[in-house]
Amino acid sequence: MATIRDVAQKAGVSVATVSRVLNGSDAVADQTRARVERVVAKLEYWPHGAAQSLNTSRTHTLGVLLPDLHGQFFSEVIRGLDQGARERGFQILVSSAHADVDTVMTGARAMAGRVDGLIVMAPDQATMAGMKQLAKRFPVILLNPHHPVEGCGMISVANFEGAVDIVGHLIRSGHRSIGIIKGPKGNMDAEERLRGYRHALRKSGLESTPAFEFAGDFSEASGFRAGLEIAHLRVRPTAVFATNDGMATGLLSALQQNGVLVPQGIAVAGFDDIPIAQFLSPGLTTVHVDAFALGKQAVQMLLGALQEENTLVSRHEILPVKLILRQSSQSQLKTVSGPTSRSRAASRPTGGN
Repeated sequence: MATIRDVAQKAGVSVATVSRVLNGSDAVADQTRARVERVVAKLEYWPHGAAQSLNTSRTHTLGVLLPDLHGQFFSEVIRGLDQGARERGFQILVSSAHADVDTVMTGARAMAGRVDGLIVMAPDQATMAGMKQLAKRFPVILLNPHHPVEGCGMISVANFEGAVDIVGHLIRSGHRSIGIIKGPKGNMDAEERLRGYRHALRKSGLESTPAFEFAGDFSEASGFRAGLEIAHLRVRPTAVFATNDGMATGLLSALQQNGVLVPQGIAVAGFDDIPIAQFLSPGLTTVHVDAFALGKQAVQMLLGALQEENTLVSRHEILPVKLILRQSSQSQLKTVSGPTSRSRAASRPTGGN
């Protein structure tokens, strides 16, 4: 394997000059730079990343800690992170850090010295305790944080607005008995979507019914369990809002296995608009979250902080969402006064905070 000394000898320059070329320094003549780059290519020399980082104080790598790496939503977030980083000459180092502070801190410690900054998805209250400590060591961007953290940049999904929008659609379609499958306790996405559901009902003069609020944890299995419970109720809701598409998928399966037609018997709506949502039978009405844009926007915010060397204090951006109408909510109920689902724009963005 070629070394930096081999490159310097072959190009007829000093090791320091080769280092300056590799680090993108302007203090090298164009002719010399071109000669060094030809030798690097010919010898197939790979610069030592750790050694370069000592000279530049940059690794050109961004750390990413996500609560899970499974599922279509997270794969889209990672795709956005990766593209956003590569467009700026950076790489990403990804790890899962489940909903407790110990795994988050363990993941962060493993990345110390290997990354220039961190992007952490932290919607669970249990993960928030260590965020302020992380911000003392890295520039940190939080995705969907449970609450603001001083010194960290933040990007949140418009969860409340999206839930209000989709429950409002069900109400305008004639439903007066609307259930919900909730997400995990202590999770900000779940809490905001539940809050939006209850707000939309109150705004229309309807009351949320505890009997129609079903437990879930954002997994397909929990949606299936809730679906079995709903299918065997003596009095069922006429529509159900599952607070993510994974649970909506499980719900659809349970209802169909128990002979409950969708949407004729029960209308179903989800949240996230994962890629498979449009291919379910029936197609799933949902709230579109641009997970790819969420990842890419996080990279842009972090790289902006690295370039400007600012502290990210109080910087908070909101990712808008939009309503996507498909067959699963096309109820046979008589529509009450107000715009119908057909006249309503199927992709109207909701506002941020």
